[in-house]
Amino acid sequence: MAKPKKKGGPKQKLSPEARKAKAERDLKIAKSPRRMKMKRDNYAKRKEAEKKFGKLWLLGKDYDHEDGKFESVKRNRGNDGNGTKKEGKKIKK
Repeated sequence: MAKPKKKGGPKQKLSPEARKAKAERDLKIAKSPRRMKMKRDNYAKRKEAEKKFGKLWLLGKDYDHEDGKFESVKRNRGNDGNGTKKEGKKIKK
């Protein structure tokens, strides 16, 4: 029998000082006004969709604020495959 997959993937190998600094930066970003607004919006949309479609439909999905719809967690990561460095910038095709 195969081992169950670990949730979250491999951890970054950081020194204790770097880990603490990263935790502070991440918390500051997570509590920014933009992120807090997106969290409230996501919570409300999720509750609304839960009433309309049920909990099972929402399993493994996140609300994508850029596309305006629920997508799989995998698809909603990394700016739809373009990476986060280019996020918010006009992408030439």
